[in-house]
Amino acid sequence: MKCPLFESKHIDGRFIIDIKIYKVKADKFLPEGIKYSLVAVDKDTGKRLLGFDNHENKGHHMHILKNEKKYDFTDEWKLIEDFNDEYEKLKRRLLK
Repeated sequence: MKCPLFESKHIDGRFIIDIKIYKVKADKFLPEGIKYSLVAVDKDTGKRLLGFDNHENKGHHMHILKNEKKYDFTDEWKLIEDFNDEYEKLKRRLLK
């Protein structure tokens, strides 16, 4: 069973921000019982610029442009805060 904890989709200038956080049954791949996907996509090209997720049995990780690295998950509120911080940094970098 998947129960939405937080869902949001909006446009910020040239970027589409899509956030989905669900409460799920805890298992060996999702021990916290949280499944999430937070992405920023360029609305003109459709390319993902930033993503935080824990799908595909990879555990907690993030994508910044073409780079992928581990993400230290604490809770869903810190996750949103960290995503927003990385998004603002990336947006400043891309819109120079």
